Amino acid sequence: MIKVSVMYPNTPVAKFDHDYYRDQHMPMVKDKLDVACKFYTVDKGLAGGAPGAPATYVAMCHLYFDSVEVFMGAFGPHAKDIMADVPNYTDIAPVMQISEVVVG
Repeated sequence: MIKVSVMYPNTPVAKFDHDYYRDQHMPMVKDKLDVACKFYTVDKGLAGGAPGAPATYVAMCHLYFDSVEVFMGAFGPHAKDIMADVPNYTDIAPVMQISEVVVG
């Protein structure tokens, strides 16, 4: 299994609409990816590792797929529509990582 993580770095001037992301964007993404996406999670950053430090990321999502090939096959045809929705909830450039799930 693989996990696709999309992370939004936290900056003092960052705009991020958590309600839109949770209630509109991510359900739209799941709908487009259909059964290829086994499930997803959404995280809202609260704090950093040191006392009083801000969260490194204002938000993250993690989407789970059987393989990189399954992800690419599902995401590719919808990438333009998914990315076109990003300005509706943030001005942050997302950082993406694909990982192998070793334990989980």
